[in-house]
Amino acid sequence: MEGFEGLERRIVSCEKCPRLVAYRKRVAEVKVRRFRDWDYWGKPVPGFGDPKAELLIIGLAPAAHGANRTGRMFTGDSSGEWLFRALYETGFSNMPRGVSRDDGLKLTNAYVTAVVRCAPPKNLPTKDEIRNCLPYLKAELSLLKRLKLVVTLGRIAFDTYTRLLGLRLKFGHNRLYEFGDSPSLLASYHPSRQNTQTGRLKWDEWIAVFRRARELLG
Repeated sequence: MEGFEGLERRIVSCEKCPRLVAYRKRVAEVKVRRFRDWDYWGKPVPGFGDPKAELLIIGLAPAAHGANRTGRMFTGDSSGEWLFRALYETGFSNMPRGVSRDDGLKLTNAYVTAVVRCAPPKNLPTKDEIRNCLPYLKAELSLLKRLKLVVTLGRIAFDTYTRLLGLRLKFGHNRLYEFGDSPSLLASYHPSRQNTQTGRLKWDEWIAVFRRARELLG
């Protein structure tokens, strides 16, 4: 059976979606002024974390100048700053901030991934692009043998994961669904700037999700 290393190689070499391939490569070549000295990753981004994790966090996709630059999910953008701070404050991360793949950040009992592995234009993947990436999420779910709780960040991640379960559930921030012996599901707003800077998602509401996750896992 394929392990995490084999899956990572498969993800990084993926070119299933021509639109996403062209976009992520163009962003990596053009860059932005504040990161002009960076050697952008510019490839699909694999998940990362503890292979024995009980907690899985599913986001939407790499940010163009975040994970598409650094090569690690949620690393190098404002969403990641919120995520890693919350994971640190609830004991899932050894550091409150991630800046690069080699910064020493490690997750304990948590694994972070996304529905789509390439940065999409305007952060909006198409239905076909989501469908093309689903085998990678399915593979991660099968590899995380100790999984007890899934936290989805945003409506697209929630809807994608619940479709994998064959269910239609109502999305709501900090809403919990339990499924007996199967991993529970905890929904959250995505910590995007659109949500955090407008006040739709406040820090107290955000950290409450991960405090609840910690309580559920014991």
